[in-house]
Parts: sequence; C-alpha cells; structure tokens
Amino acid sequence: MSFTFLDIAVLVLYLAGVTAFGVWLGRRQKDARDYFLADRSMPWWAICFSVVATETSALTVISVPAAAFTGDFWMLQLAAGYMLGRVAVAAWLLPRYFDGELETAYALLERRFGGGTRRFASVVFMVTRAFADAVRLFATAIPIKLITGLPYTESILLTGVLTLGYTYWGGLRAVVWVDVVQLFLYVFAGVAALVTLNGLVDGGWSAMLAGADAAGKLTIIHAGEGFASTQWVLTGLLGGAFLSMASHGADHLIVQRLLAAPDLSGARKALVLSGVGVFLQFALFLAVGAGLFVYYAGRAFATPDEVFPTFIVESLPPGVTGLVIAGILAAAMSTVGSSLNSLASATTYDLYAPFRRQADAARLVVVGKRFTLLWAVVLVGGALLFQFVQQGTPVVVVALQIASFTYGGLLGGFFLALLSRRADGTDAVRGMAVAIVAMTSLWAAQQFGVMEKLIDPLWFSLVGSALTVLVGTASARLRVRAAARP
Repeated sequence: MSFTFLDIAVLVLYLAGVTAFGVWLGRRQKDARDYFLADRSMPWWAICFSVVATETSALTVISVPAAAFTGDFWMLQLAAGYMLGRVAVAAWLLPRYFDGELETAYALLERRFGGGTRRFASVVFMVTRAFADAVRLFATAIPIKLITGLPYTESILLTGVLTLGYTYWGGLRAVVWVDVVQLFLYVFAGVAALVTLNGLVDGGWSAMLAGADAAGKLTIIHAGEGFASTQWVLTGLLGGAFLSMASHGADHLIVQRLLAAPDLSGARKALVLSGVGVFLQFALFLAVGAGLFVYYAGRAFATPDEVFPTFIVESLPPGVTGLVIAGILAAAMSTVGSSLNSLASATTYDLYAPFRRQADAARLVVVGKRFTLLWAVVLVGGALLFQFVQQGTPVVVVALQIASFTYGGLLGGFFLALLSRRADGTDAVRGMAVAIVAMTSLWAAQQFGVMEKLIDPLWFSLVGSALTVLVGTASARLRVRAAARP
C-alpha cells in the first residue's frame, strides 16, 4: 500500500485547516496576558486535553507501541507514577501559583529567593525544553519519511513552519484549542490501528491477546529488577511520580497552561484528570504495539520506532492512512506549539521584562512574538541535527532522559523554598547547579561505560531534588556560621 492521492488530500486539508483555525483564534488578542495566558479564561477541560496532548505528543504515537513491541506493558507503571505526582502538585504547588498574579512558574521562586534565582531556573528550563522538544520534533519525521518518502529535513521543516504559523499569531489560546482537536485526531490513529489489526490477525482480538500473553507482552509489574532498571515497579511509581512532579510543577511548559485556568479548582481538575488521560493513552498505544508484535510474528526492523509507521504505510486503507499521519503530525505540532509559546513566555517575562520595566503589555506581545520566532529556529535546528545521531533506543526514552538531567534541580529549588528558612538565592542556585551537574555527569558516565549503571535516569528527578535541598541547606548553614564569626 502506498501513500495515495486521497491520503495527500486528507493531510493537506488537515494542515491547512488547523493552521487557519489557530490564526483565527488569535484575531482579538489584547495584550501579553492574553497572548501568553489566554487572559486566564480557558475552561478546565480544554486545559486538561491540552496537557495530555502536550505531554504525550508524537512520541506516544510512535515510541510507546515500539516499547510494547520490544518489551511489554511496563510503561503503565510509569503512567501510574505520573498520576501520583500530579496529585502531589495539585495539593502542594498549585495553591501557591494561584496566590497572586504570576506570569511564569519561576516567578514563584523570585518571591522567596529573588530575581537571580528566577532567571537561573528559567534558563535551565529553556535549555532542557529546547533539547527535549528538538528530539520530539525529529520523532515526527520518522513516520513521515517512511510513509510519504519525504526526507527528514523537509519533514522537520514542514512541521516546524506550520506549527509556528498558528502559535505566532494565536498565542496560548490557539495552542490550547488546537491541542484539543489534535488530541482526538491522534487518539483516532491508535483506535484505527487496533480496528485494522483485528481484521488482519487470524482470530481477531482473542488471537492477538493470546499471542501477546504467550510472549509475555501483557506483563505490567516488574518486581525484581532494582534501581538500575527502567522497568522496575518502584522506578515507575516513585521515579515517575517525582518526574511528573517536576514536569507538571516546575516546568513552565505545563504550568503555563494551568495558570490559564480561571481559578485553582479548575487548574486542579485539569491537572489530576490529565493523569487519567495519559494512563489511558499509554494503554491504547501499548495495545497497538502488542498487536503489531503478533501481526509481524518476529519481523526485524532497523529501529523500534519504525514498527508502527511501517504498519501504517503497508496495511491501513487509503484515506485512513492520511488521517493517521495527520494524527502523528497533530501530536508533534501540539508539543512544538506548546513549547514555542512557553519558551517565548519565559524569555519575555523572566529575562526581558525585569530589565525593561517601562515596556507595556502591547510591547511585550511584540517582543514575545519575536522570541517565538527565535525559539522556532532553535527547535527546528536541533531536530535537523538529531537526525545524524544513531538511535538504538526508542525516542520516547531519549526525551525522558534529557528532561531527567535538570528536572531534579528545578523541583529541588521549590522544595528548598519550603523546607529551609535560612536559604537565600545564592544557596538555591548553588544547590540546583550542583544537582544538575551531578545528574548530567552520572548519566554521561553510565551512558558511555565509564561506570556501571547504578540507577536509571527516571530516578534523577528524585535524587536531584534531594541533592538540591541538601546542598542548599548546607550552604545556608555554612554561610550563617561564617557571618556569625567575629
């Protein structure tokens, strides 16, 4: 089966429609608050869908089936940990974000530690988000290349430019509402794959379940692996919980959406229920991967991330293939659009505005759009470079590892603000910096064989948080003692 004219027509219609919709949504923007926070008027359910779409993105569509194809359902442990982390953020951090008019997640750190700490944390967020989302953008090019024959470079540029269009003009309001549309489209991709597999595998659902179960694909709980294993149940539950606390409590990509809710109650519902949505999505795409394992019966692929795209091009009927590819593009565009707007927001409010206090809200919109353009160049450029890196691991794992380097330091900064009365901005920056350097060094040492793997990167958020608090607290005590000496 090839990519037909009908598939091309469906894909072009989707791309044109979603871009026009996003631009139309931005037609009545008033000021920077409207551009970056949708005037704090978004309904909670739309924010919930936007969080799910932003978090799962194209990696869910591509790499989660690959994880089940090569392994089993262990990722549901991680999804359960994500839900636990969200509950903690809803109870602990969200009330503080809604205590006043905060523009970014890191304005909360400024209240406790000063502007320097806010800027440091914001720059860490920007670097992390740029690297991780460049990987996510590259992930989109894999199925597009396999199905349409369009090279990686053109695929990446197509996705980046179209996403920039509605993000630049529409701001956060456009990003959230387009996310809602895109979520339903890429969920359709998973459902369409399962329905097609049911007709292709002899015996349908029951045969797929029996074959997957016989191969151990339906295993969820892994009880005996230990700290070095990604698949250990405690890695998923505790490591995943702290990773989710960091990504949804200390990463402006998600916090920005929650701040767009009218009140704390709406933000809490959006956050907690998004965890349920992510769990169900993981289950859907893991089921696709297990079904593909039975269908292909041991067929070898160059990389795990090519399994689902190959099925799309070989087995789905015309028209449906176009919709599924549109779904994959939708997943990528949701993450890229969210990333561009949050990066521009953080750059505008955390780095630009403090030094341009005379700038009014209208000026901040102009500056924010310029930063949106700048970050689009960075993300697209990073994705273009990533195509030359050899990938033997599903791309979803690569992106999670990148985030793990810095998430612990960021989350630890918020913990330090609550747990230490003595710590000041210098102590906080010192603690976060030590944690980030330590986690990055540990990852590199384990990745390149300098040392035996001790812990999986999914633990880095927990370990990094603890290290930030320990270093920050110790630094504060030493500073106070030094000041007390005659």
